[in-house]
Amino acid sequence: MSESITLELSEPLVKKVKEIAALNHQGIEEMLIEWIDRTINEIPIDSLPDEQVLALCNLQMGAQQQSIFSDLQARNSEGQLNAEEISKLNGLMQIYRHGSVRKAKAIQVAVMRGLIPALNAAS
Repeated sequence: MSESITLELSEPLVKKVKEIAALNHQGIEEMLIEWIDRTINEIPIDSLPDEQVLALCNLQMGAQQQSIFSDLQARNSEGQLNAEEISKLNGLMQIYRHGSVRKAKAIQVAVMRGLIPALNAAS
């Protein structure tokens, strides 16, 4: 079961959402639902226990996913992707970006907690 909700968004926000949705070949509603779902279901890193923060510091895309991602990126730079492959690449790019942001935040939290040294600290 679902429920319709009406939101009033500022013009600059709508413009940004439309641009991102177009880049990802998604509808605006679909993209907003995905963002809201991800935000609600993702526990903030600074509230995770130390061992989970450290695990996120080492976060990497799976080997198979990384292989597909690299192949699609290479073929995209040569202009060899069809629409379905472009969509797949965009999806993997979102996963990669999201993972990178989570990893960076985890490193920041780990440094603040003293679990790892700061990256710019002298050895």
